[in-house]
Amino acid sequence: MDNIVITVARGFGSGGKEIASRVAKDLGISCYENRILTLASQLSGLDEELFNEVNERVREKGGFAAFMKGLPRARSYITKGKFVSDDTLFEYQRKIIEELAATQSCVIVGKCADWILRGKDNVISLYIEAPRDFCLKRTMERMQVNEAVAEKNIVQTDKYRANYYKYYTKGNYWTNPINYDLTLNSEKVGVADRKLCKNKDGLSWNKEIISFGGIYYETQ
Repeated sequence: MDNIVITVARGFGSGGKEIASRVAKDLGISCYENRILTLASQLSGLDEELFNEVNERVREKGGFAAFMKGLPRARSYITKGKFVSDDTLFEYQRKIIEELAATQSCVIVGKCADWILRGKDNVISLYIEAPRDFCLKRTMERMQVNEAVAEKNIVQTDKYRANYYKYYTKGNYWTNPINYDLTLNSEKVGVADRKLCKNKDGLSWNKEIISFGGIYYETQ
């Protein structure tokens, strides 16, 4: 393979974003999360704020609720005299993700990237989650909030991500392990002290080897 793409889906508070960033740094490649919104804005000529407003979430009006009722998407924006739907914004992000996967090795966080790139030989998809107590503690420490606020953020953000994934994958479930090549419990594998690196066989993650698709992971 000329290039390797790792997609990372993650539960809020699991440390998935941090793990993705460390993996990219260890491999000497770029990590894309919200940079995809910037690139989509540049490609489309649309205001980046439009992409931020629908970042891994669907709107209640004309969004997921309408999908569940079998209705067409109605949510749209007026920009420069034109109507722009949420679906159109997603398609620009899809184009960016597909172009990245075709042209460079990289790590892509969220954005339904695992689904968009499914079936491609150079893509490895990861889902990172952790027990609620672990996510609560990390969220409280990082956001400097109490347990009730942390719990609300976790529940709300994961709900947004699940609904977004379900809509754009035509009803698939975000947490379904079948969607991914590898599912990791970040409480066990660690967030800050694990290294994914290149070796002669492909990639390695510390000591114990897991292999799939010609790629080798090692984990303690």
